Amino acid sequence: MNGNGEDAAFRIAVYGTLKRGCSNHHLLMRARFLGTDHLNSIVLHDLGPYPGAVEQPSRGILVEVYEVDERTFARVDALEGYSAQAPERGEYTRQQRDTRFGPAWVYFYNGSVRGCRRITRGAW
Repeated sequence: MNGNGEDAAFRIAVYGTLKRGCSNHHLLMRARFLGTDHLNSIVLHDLGPYPGAVEQPSRGILVEVYEVDERTFARVDALEGYSAQAPERGEYTRQQRDTRFGPAWVYFYNGSVRGCRRITRGAW
């Protein structure tokens, strides 16, 4: 909780199964949808059941930006296999990137993307 008795807010930018209409969007049902943006600093790789982002220049990857509370942020961390104690060992790590709604956390894939189809523009 913050000093006002409210949950702290975090912004996240999602590009895969957390987007509206996708399999894990239920985790964001109580989140505030801020809108969409295009990030030119990530490339997606199609990993089969979900995509993985890597930090590379692109022609604009579509993301949905949400404002989430601390509890929802922790649930998304768990879904993404993010480990705060050892970010490099989790399935994903996260870093903030600028969006038109302000800085937002983006999850980056830690595994190998060799042989996976690259998406350099648009959406997964």
